[in-house]
Amino acid sequence: MRTLAAEIVETLTGRGETIAVAESLTGGLLVAELITVPGASLVVRGGVVAYATDLKARLLGVDDALLARVGAVHAEVATQMARGVRLRLGHGDEPTAFGLATTGVAGPDPQDGQAPGTVFIAVATAAGESVRALRLDGDREAIRRRVVSESLLMLIETIAE
Repeated sequence: MRTLAAEIVETLTGRGETIAVAESLTGGLLVAELITVPGASLVVRGGVVAYATDLKARLLGVDDALLARVGAVHAEVATQMARGVRLRLGHGDEPTAFGLATTGVAGPDPQDGQAPGTVFIAVATAAGESVRALRLDGDREAIRRRVVSESLLMLIETIAE
């Protein structure tokens, strides 16, 4: 059975396109899933785990004022993370074709006034950005694993557009 990650790597390889990943609550699980696929080095430029809020601004270019106003768990934060990783992890002056980002609350405690299971996934491309809000149930590990799956599904949908 072919995995979503394998489908993504195969499709992007065929198209000569690359991807970069910015993660918060998934803590590296998403980029790790992509690089389990043989040949992933042809398309995966890298990943940034910006777990701490200040790193989202410093490493990914998320607006400090936005973070101060809404916290790290917000649709616009996810969008700016995806845009930032796409630009920062490109090759030379060329951004990656896709930037994929996750931010949210895995639990067990709320964060920034958001309940565990509150998640935002964003994809950035040259054509624009899209973001998806999720409300997930389960324990911390189940939420993180589900975010990886949902992120890969969103990416597949974006690639197909």
